[in-house]
Amino acid sequence: MQDQRQAPDAALHSVSDAPAGNWVDRYAPAWSRPWLRLSRADRPIGTWLLLLPCWWGIGLAMMADAPRWFDLWIALACLIGAFVMRGAGCTWNDITDRDIDAQVSRTRSRPLPSGAVTLKGAYGWLIAQCLIGFVILLTLGWAAIWLGVASLALVAIYPFAKRFTWWPQVFLGLAFNWGILLAYAAHMGRLDLAPVAAYLGAIAWTIFYDTIYAHQDAEDDALIGVRSTARLFGEASPRILPTFALVAVALLGLGAALAGRNLLMAFAGILGFALHLGWQLSKFQPDHGASCLRLFRSNRDAGLILAGFLALAGLV
Repeated sequence: MQDQRQAPDAALHSVSDAPAGNWVDRYAPAWSRPWLRLSRADRPIGTWLLLLPCWWGIGLAMMADAPRWFDLWIALACLIGAFVMRGAGCTWNDITDRDIDAQVSRTRSRPLPSGAVTLKGAYGWLIAQCLIGFVILLTLGWAAIWLGVASLALVAIYPFAKRFTWWPQVFLGLAFNWGILLAYAAHMGRLDLAPVAAYLGAIAWTIFYDTIYAHQDAEDDALIGVRSTARLFGEASPRILPTFALVAVALLGLGAALAGRNLLMAFAGILGFALHLGWQLSKFQPDHGASCLRLFRSNRDAGLILAGFLALAGLV
């Protein structure tokens, strides 16, 4: 068990894998930095990847029904909820992985293994973030509330997945893309086949981008016995990942088709999304960690392309 004593200067140093010059390091008060870093606020890509499926769900709901003024609140609630619940998920992940993180060069400077935050403090921060997320969830209707509560099981299981399966990215996909179902239900008051198909496609997308991400840690993971699709696929990843990209595109396209309105606009978004994944595959180098990180972060743009076109398809 690691030493939980506070490191006096830990709050002054940025986390090694955070973007240089991030807003937490530059502008946040010194006392708040360990907590914001524990929530990964210094690297917003995770918030984007949690938020964008929510916005896809709103777009699909508007395509299936019609736009409503309440959709503006759903979109804003998803933004706030994605920020705090991604933070809560990262806090839980770091609590469960604190001993593993201490053995990996990329993660040993994170707040828990570095001693910037105590284990007791991390649990308190986890509870605070979950309470904020729950208050936001209460504004979205009973269908969304029940779906939000159900998602907690997936969030709780994910950090342990890499200990018992070579496919932890599947569990990440199940948790990270739940917002498609939740946001759709917040608008419609129910679930239909369209968001379910899109949800399955988004899981394939998560396996795609998180395998690229996991290649950064493949050597360290092998040394400490952590499993991932990056280790499972190994050097074959460039040949295997196109399959997941195709599945993602096909199922997202099916979801749009099942939603049923303004399909030309929606399919234009699917095409843009597909082209972006193709560009990523053309640049993918499994043994180049910095390149893998850049490609992983670029999935924000892929998701925004689709979100924008689905929103237009639902509005016009």
